[in-house]
Amino acid sequence: MPPAEILIPFFLATAAFAFMPGPGMLYAVAQTVALGRRAGWWSAIGFHLAGCCHIAAAALGVSILLTILPALFMTMKLAGAAYLIWMGVKYLRSPATCGLDDASLKHRTHGRALFDSFIVEALNPKSALFFFLFLPQFTDPTAAFPLWLQIAALGLAANMIFTVSDGILIETSQRIVRRLGASARVISCLQKIGGCLLIGLGLQLALSRQP
Repeated sequence: MPPAEILIPFFLATAAFAFMPGPGMLYAVAQTVALGRRAGWWSAIGFHLAGCCHIAAAALGVSILLTILPALFMTMKLAGAAYLIWMGVKYLRSPATCGLDDASLKHRTHGRALFDSFIVEALNPKSALFFFLFLPQFTDPTAAFPLWLQIAALGLAANMIFTVSDGILIETSQRIVRRLGASARVISCLQKIGGCLLIGLGLQLALSRQP
């Protein structure tokens, strides 16, 4: 593996990226506010799993397609944006979920949160480009391990740091929601706020310029 003089800057840079406010954090907040703490954690798991897919793609060199095929980048970006907006509209139109006492209904809600977050992150070309462009900078071609293995190991470490930052934000959001109360009216309002956040994220992604 790379020496300490490379790994220390890697962890510092990754931590800075992980705790920097961005779309991923807002998405975690939206899911927690709209569907509760468990949905927020399932969303974080979905992000983590999708991140593992991006890491595998970076280690295998597949992500380079996003830089040489602008049409592929644009297609992924618009698909991800449309999915976010659709989810936001769904939250705006759905009734308050404070009555989710049935175990099977909760399971479906949490499973949906996992699926939605995985799709959103998997369709985010900027995440793929991040892992592809960021991780190789901290590899050592002279190390005993091959480059693809170094990229995979560094990517898994970065992904875990991102998950920790998501968890901190989820717990913070949940404490705020609890203080606001659990009435149907409050929860309905929180769901609408979450829906608006998702629509805003989708529009921001759709309108953002290609790097």
